[in-house]
Amino acid sequence: MAATTHTVTNQPPPLVGYDVFAADAALTEGVGRHVPSAILEEVRGELGELGRAAGSAHAQRWGALADGNPPVLRTHDRYGHRVDEVDFHPAWHRLLGHAVSSGLTDAWSRPAGHVRRTAGFLVWTQAEAGHGCPLSMTHAAVPALRADPALAAEWEPLLTSRVYEPGLRPVAEKPGALAGMAMTEKQGGSDVRAVTTVAEPLAADGEYVLTGHKWFCSAPMSDAFLVLARTPGGVGGGGDGLSCFLLPRVLPDGSRNSFRIQRLKDKLGNRSNASAEVEFDGTTWARRVGEEGRGVATIIEMVAATRLDCVTGSAAVMRQAVAQALHHTAYRQAFGRPLADQPLMRNVLADLALESEAATALALRLAAAYDADTEQERAFLRMAVPAAKYWVTKRCTPVAAEALECLGGNGYVEESGMPRLLRESPLNSVWEGSGNIQALDVLRALRREPTALHAFLTEIGTARGADHRLDAAIKELLTELADLEGIDARARRLAERMALVLQGSLLVRYAPPEVADAFCAARLGTDHGASFGTLPPTLGLRAIVERARPVVDG
Repeated sequence: MAATTHTVTNQPPPLVGYDVFAADAALTEGVGRHVPSAILEEVRGELGELGRAAGSAHAQRWGALADGNPPVLRTHDRYGHRVDEVDFHPAWHRLLGHAVSSGLTDAWSRPAGHVRRTAGFLVWTQAEAGHGCPLSMTHAAVPALRADPALAAEWEPLLTSRVYEPGLRPVAEKPGALAGMAMTEKQGGSDVRAVTTVAEPLAADGEYVLTGHKWFCSAPMSDAFLVLARTPGGVGGGGDGLSCFLLPRVLPDGSRNSFRIQRLKDKLGNRSNASAEVEFDGTTWARRVGEEGRGVATIIEMVAATRLDCVTGSAAVMRQAVAQALHHTAYRQAFGRPLADQPLMRNVLADLALESEAATALALRLAAAYDADTEQERAFLRMAVPAAKYWVTKRCTPVAAEALECLGGNGYVEESGMPRLLRESPLNSVWEGSGNIQALDVLRALRREPTALHAFLTEIGTARGADHRLDAAIKELLTELADLEGIDARARRLAERMALVLQGSLLVRYAPPEVADAFCAARLGTDHGASFGTLPPTLGLRAIVERARPVVDG
């Protein structure tokens, strides 16, 4: 008689077959807050459809396959001709195609477009984060291209299209297109003014050939790229010495542009996505975007939009990590009851849920400011975006690590999906300017744009009087802002406090009392420890956990 030694008990069911959007109270309430009532049902419908797709078994399978089968570079064909192509697993194309068809590259032409796209990006990224890079770059290229109305008229309909068609062909023959970006170089990194790539003008107005290299090129199989290079007439006149260019992969006559992919980066995470080193050989054709010598000012519109996606992408990784932890501990039994009912575990889960909700609320508020597009809101974004990008992206890694620990040894195993989230978690803090760059950008806005500080203070001031800990934190922030002596060395401290106060003001105004109370106590007050799970036990922790827990129908 065979012994039965392998009966499986006390294991949670997979978190699959659920609506990622509807299961996230912070997200659904935020959408309801920021989307006009006339289109709210329409927006909820499209996000519900996307949420059910993101929570489905097939989307989860696509995510695992795309991450487990990284892209492969083919520099030459079988005959020795240069082709410089990157091959992706079919799951990558399915993920990207579903995202494009769901409008995740189109925020600029729809009412409440940024809020609905940000919410959708937060939902769909939870299926797989790597393919978010071409989505983000394509979306963000639009405002930069608008510096040249002729280019915008040609490319914007393609970049905002709902049709994804991979493969390199003249864009005039394609129903939709993707865009990438290549700014940084080996010697400069985030210091883009150290760029050495050179652009030589051709006879036709606005046309150039480029010579140089780019150390990081995002989404190298895109149809076109925004790049920075030096032009002969670019220095002086108040410019930065650099110009911005649109570089297509395929020229209008159907021939391949000279775009040499030297190698793909072997990255910590984000493994489904290709990041490349590329060379321009002196025959690489490009069209100038915006004024000559004002390249940084032109491309910064793209950078600002991608920074919001960094905030949103981190919020998505946090939400999925916390959802997995909440789901696991709701089913896993220890000492006679579910882990989630153990007081200490409940404290950890509630603390993680606070971080996730605060990140979601902040991402949606920034998106709503883009939609409003008033001078007040534009001023608010100039300070709030770098502060949010600094703080939210930095919180992603500790959240992912703590959520993994909630699953114990199961969370350390690849099949759980938690290691993939952990590897992805540092990315958005590095991309589009790392922490120091964001903190210094906060200072730059503080010094150069008084309206930005006024708009920021007006925003957080709407919550004054609602919580004494928030009031005290605002007062401390004002004291910090009043003393600019040695402010560069305190830039990180300032960016952190600004982001926390902004999050606190949003939660005090809009979140349930138990969420706002716990956040103010743990993030703005003094009653907390240095790690997750150190909330004051007198708070409404059970309600916080239940609010955040994803529920699978049936």
